[in-house]
Amino acid sequence: MGEEEIRAVTEALRRGQVGGNGPICQRVERQLTRLTGAAHVLLTPNATQAIEIFLAALGIGAGDEVLMPSFAFVTLATSVCARGARPVFCDLNPETLNLDPVDVERRLTPRSRLVVPVHYAGVSCDLDRLAGLAETHGIKMLEDAAQALMSTWRGRSLGTLGDAGILSFHATKNATCGEGGALLTNDPALFRAAEIIREKGTDRSAFLRGEVDKYTWRGPGGNYVMSDLLAALLEVQLDRLGELQAERRKLWNIYHDGLADCEAREWIRRPVIPAGTTHNHHLYPIRTRTPDLQQRLLHGLKEAGIGATFHFQPLHDSPYARNVLNLREGLPHTEHAAATLLRLPLYQGLTEAEALHVVAVTRDLLRRG
Repeated sequence: MGEEEIRAVTEALRRGQVGGNGPICQRVERQLTRLTGAAHVLLTPNATQAIEIFLAALGIGAGDEVLMPSFAFVTLATSVCARGARPVFCDLNPETLNLDPVDVERRLTPRSRLVVPVHYAGVSCDLDRLAGLAETHGIKMLEDAAQALMSTWRGRSLGTLGDAGILSFHATKNATCGEGGALLTNDPALFRAAEIIREKGTDRSAFLRGEVDKYTWRGPGGNYVMSDLLAALLEVQLDRLGELQAERRKLWNIYHDGLADCEAREWIRRPVIPAGTTHNHHLYPIRTRTPDLQQRLLHGLKEAGIGATFHFQPLHDSPYARNVLNLREGLPHTEHAAATLLRLPLYQGLTEAEALHVVAVTRDLLRRG
């Protein structure tokens, strides 16, 4: 955060632009359509609420099944359960840590309504195969691109290739307003349904565009609008996105180049970037040879004052999934990924010298085993 962000928020306060879905929000939505190529964008208070809006617009409900990775943020599953539907957890491709289309196809049933690929670390899932499965079986696809702003698959922005996609602007993301999200879609009917749900079940958005002379209650909905105050902050972050991305790319490459020989010695596995993708350098996850080595490496980095950490814990093996959803089947690739993965620090403000220090300490710890 810099002076530009402070000025933008201060100016919004001076103008009294603090409510939801105001002129700054609308400006940022147009900004995101230009950045991503999506036909329609709806800002939301967070990415979870973007998921909730989509599920409501699609009419997901009791008896429906939603296929998703177990290696994902928990609110993807809780949003499905809140609709009375059932999450169906699928295993990962062990190379990319993204949803495995083969396992998805194995778990399809007549109750399947939706598949949700999560683009882990900003790296695209195999969208050709997943979109093909969705089309063949007559189900919808929602891209969880929360980590993937400005990543692409075959030249198109992630979040724009399914029926809809979601983005996150949480404090940990490449561009942030502290808390925030967006729903992206190219489907005009879905967009109209979603914007009514977002605006308390009313056609207020159409009223603000001058399409109706007054707005009224049209259907189910909630209060899912972002404050203009947060949008003012986000607008500056999106303006600065090229600069912010370049900084992340430099740090990511320091890690990737500096740890190449550790992978050659089979101590770790570095991230895999499939052909046909560009990624936004959101995270730098490595996987150790064994779970025990993951724990020793995490401990050693912590002792050195380096904030490395693990990531998602498998949802299928959580207390809620076992005790309430009664799930018992294991997902071996997911479980192994969770037990061996750690993320090296990667954030705006980390210096090149600090990244090189992280590489040196990591190499030394791995050398010692």
